[in-house]
Amino acid sequence: MEQAINISHELKLIDRSILSLTGVNKIISFDSNEFLLESNMGLIHITGVNLELQSLDTHEGIIRIKGKISGYNYLDKQIKKKEESILTKLFK
Repeated sequence: MEQAINISHELKLIDRSILSLTGVNKIISFDSNEFLLESNMGLIHITGVNLELQSLDTHEGIIRIKGKISGYNYLDKQIKKKEESILTKLFK
C-alpha cells in the first residue's frame, strides 16, 4: 500500500461491527482475529473475531473492516516488539 494522500486521521466504530479508518499508510499484517496498520498517527492494533477487510482505498488511505471488534490500541514504544513477534509468527 503506497503512502496515503489524506493527512488527517479518523477512526469510526459503528455497533462494534464496522470500523472505518482514514489516514492509513500501510497494512502491516492481518488475519481474522487482528489487524496491524500503520497510520499517520502511529501503529494501530485492532483485535476481534471474524475480521475481514471490507474495503480499501490505497490512494486516499481509507480502510473499512467488518467483524466483531473487540478493541484497538495505538502502539508507540512497543512498535519493535510487535513487528518482531508478527515476523516471528510468519516464519515459524
